[in-house]
Amino acid sequence: MLKKIREFYDNVPVIIISSTVELDIIKKSYSFGCNDYLKKPFFIDELEIKVDKFCNIPNNEVIFNDNCSFNFNESFISIAGSKKNLTEKENLLVNLFLLNKNKLVSYESIQNYVWKGEYASIDAIRTLIRRLRKKMDNSTIKSSSNRGYIMMVNSY
Repeated sequence: MLKKIREFYDNVPVIIISSTVELDIIKKSYSFGCNDYLKKPFFIDELEIKVDKFCNIPNNEVIFNDNCSFNFNESFISIAGSKKNLTEKENLLVNLFLLNKNKLVSYESIQNYVWKGEYASIDAIRTLIRRLRKKMDNSTIKSSSNRGYIMMVNSY
């Protein structure tokens, strides 16, 4: 699979996660172009460190517009210099939006990601969106006629 990825995407970082401890397989993975290798079991912090290293996002901050930004390391929104901490669900929702910046995120996607597959009513999702909008610039999250929401992001 890695060979196929490298045919189309030379510069995309790849971390292989596997339970194998066979040195030959690990060597082959590196020769095929993997950037790093994690052996199971591993600590999630270890994966986060490796992902942070390869993403190389400066200051761990996403700027939505001139007044609003998100610090994903510390899970807070900053509006005109004022910090507003996020709940766990609000943080998950912002991360989902950032994975799909400027694209429609459906109610189903929000339910699966934020509520981790558990049932969440449309009203629960709307309430979460309303709470997040209060903490952010209201123009950042747009509704899309009963299909879902779009978070408008200017830049990383």
